[in-house]
Amino acid sequence: MSTSFRVSRRGFLSASSRLAGVTAAIGIAPQFIRPGRAFAADALAPGMIGGPTGFAGAERYQYGPDTPEGRAIEAAKALKGAGNAPAKIVLGLSDGSIGQLTQPFPKGAPSIKELWEKETGITLEIVGVPNGQEFTKTMQDISTKGGAFDIYAVEWNRLGDLAETGGIIALDDYVAAHKPEWDDPERGYVGGQAGVSLLNQYRGQTYGVSLDGDFQTWNYRTDLFSDEAEKKAFSDKHGYELAPPKTWKQHSEIAAFFHRPDKGLFGSTDLRNQGWGYTNWYQRYVSMGNPNQYLFDESGAPLINSDAGVAATLEYVDSLSHHSPDAISWGWPEQYGNFANAGAAMTCAFSNLPKFLDNAGNTGSKVTGKVGSMLPPGREVDGKLIQRTVLWLNLSASVSSQSKNPEACYLLLQWLGSSRIYSWMTANPGGYFDPFQLANFSDPLVRETYHDYHMDIVRESVARTVPTINYPGATAFHNALDENLMAALTKAKSPEQAMADTEKQWKRIARRTGEDKLIEAIKANKAAWPTITDAV
Repeated sequence: MSTSFRVSRRGFLSASSRLAGVTAAIGIAPQFIRPGRAFAADALAPGMIGGPTGFAGAERYQYGPDTPEGRAIEAAKALKGAGNAPAKIVLGLSDGSIGQLTQPFPKGAPSIKELWEKETGITLEIVGVPNGQEFTKTMQDISTKGGAFDIYAVEWNRLGDLAETGGIIALDDYVAAHKPEWDDPERGYVGGQAGVSLLNQYRGQTYGVSLDGDFQTWNYRTDLFSDEAEKKAFSDKHGYELAPPKTWKQHSEIAAFFHRPDKGLFGSTDLRNQGWGYTNWYQRYVSMGNPNQYLFDESGAPLINSDAGVAATLEYVDSLSHHSPDAISWGWPEQYGNFANAGAAMTCAFSNLPKFLDNAGNTGSKVTGKVGSMLPPGREVDGKLIQRTVLWLNLSASVSSQSKNPEACYLLLQWLGSSRIYSWMTANPGGYFDPFQLANFSDPLVRETYHDYHMDIVRESVARTVPTINYPGATAFHNALDENLMAALTKAKSPEQAMADTEKQWKRIARRTGEDKLIEAIKANKAAWPTITDAV
């Protein structure tokens, strides 16, 4: 991924002043953020041992002793009482996410940081990591043995590369001892154990705790799709009713129908730039098999130099016809700014798009009250509709092997990543952590921030999410794919040549990384791929 793009995405709070609609979107945060007030233990609901107080509904985020949060807090207090806890834990965290831990939310509440320190007596020191440099800073700390951080927060699919360096520790013993219940069928990860495997594990071991929900989600303009004149014109032309597309063929036809650049409207703006666009290629490729079109077979052989790979690449290139003329240089800020300005009929983005753009507090947005959400387009395979999306970026926290107090670090992560605290944290508009747990989707504060119509679609999109590569060499694999897709988009290579060249590079990367290690990771990773299919 290009550093310049990641700075644009994670540095959005400071970089978006040039985009009026998006700047106004971030302006929604201050109305929710108030200085912390006193919060007393006697305000806890009966039977609760901890959690926030001071606001209506606070009891939803409180916890008893036999909960993941309660067990983490009690264990941390026991370490402290025995003299085995650190005075502080140093967490390296992307600048754009810090606010959700440090800014009180809602009115009358403490901050996440304040509550942890009050309940455990352990200081949480949060060191801002420049946006776009999380992996680089982490690798510097590991390679130089600098020991600057106890906890690293890095993109989830870097777990494999980090684990192979020995710079982060396996957490399985702590998981067994403290029982985080990530697979709880009512409150835990979507997909249960498959979701845990997707987000927290590498080669069958736990190396991370997910603190984000960057599942790519599709949005559309309800005002355009419900307009009677548009509906009639579309049905007259195509012979079926205008509605959010279920297939890629429908998506292409609807995007072409609404593509009116002379009127400032593009058909679809799912991104095509370097470092990002290939996640949208993924969606087209992986939906070509039932239940999935995989990237590698179980012997480690790449599968992209195939009819499926060429067809997905051809679709990907052809779809430029309903994008901005500058599509290959658009990043996240341009995409959000355009959509806020009513410049697109459809797009695929982070799940926070409605939070920022469909909001009465965002006076710069022209689409407030006009945004809908839909499942990803797919295609019919063997009588079933295969709809797939992907997970991209998505910060995952890992414990440094240099930390002198790894158990205390894990306990902080279990507490942060458990459903009660995480629901409270992700509802806070002060940062980029997005919902992904079952409990989040039904939480009133989260649904208020992200909208009822959107949360149900995000939940179902998560169930249809395939992992991007999370093997040793993940960065090299993605860079090779990215470079060849860009060559296809710019007509420097045909789709056939782009896939053939990607296959050659992937084979070299596999040999360099270690084929046995790669095969083991591929087999373990398959547990995270979805099996859900839909009726045609």
